Amino acid sequence: MEAFWTHAGIFFGYLGIGVLCLGGVLLSGLSFSGTWLIVAAAWLGTWVGGDGFPGWKTVAAFVLVSAGAEVMDTLAGSWGVKRRGGSNWAGVAALVGGLLGMLVGSLIPLPILGSLFGMFAGCFLGAYLVESGRLEKKHAAHIARGAVLARVLILCLKLGLTLGMALVLLLGMVFA
Repeated sequence: MEAFWTHAGIFFGYLGIGVLCLGGVLLSGLSFSGTWLIVAAAWLGTWVGGDGFPGWKTVAAFVLVSAGAEVMDTLAGSWGVKRRGGSNWAGVAALVGGLLGMLVGSLIPLPILGSLFGMFAGCFLGAYLVESGRLEKKHAAHIARGAVLARVLILCLKLGLTLGMALVLLLGMVFA
C-alpha cells in the first residue's frame, strides 16, 4: 500500500508540474508573469525528481530569468517612449494606460484578445494623451506607437522565455 501512495504522489507531482507549465505559458501570452509559475514547477520538480533534474541551480537560474523579465517588462513602455523622444510622464502613462486598458479589454467578449487589444490601446492612449499636450499630434502618435511596439516586443520576449523555461524543465525531467 505504501508503494501505491508513493507512485500516486509522484504522478500528481508530475501532473502539477505540467499544469504549472501550461498555466505559465498561457499567462505569458496574456502579458502576465507566467515565468514565476515555471519557477514554481521547477521547485516542485526538485521534490518529485529527487536528486536528479531539476536541482536547486535550475530553480535559481529560473528565478534570475524571471526577475530579469520583470525588470524588462516594467521598463519596456518607458524605453519605447524615450527611444522616440517622449517624456518620462508619457512612459508612466503608457504603463498605467496599458494596465487599465487590459482591465477594460477583458470586458470585450473575446477571450485573451480583448485583454491584449485593451492593453495595446490603453498603452497608446496613455502615451498619446500626455505627449499631445506638448507636441504636435503626429509626433505624439509616433511616440505612442513606440510604447505599443515595445509592449508587443516584451510580450513576445516573455512568452519566448516562458516557453523556453518550460521546455528545458519538461525535457530535462524526461531525459535526465
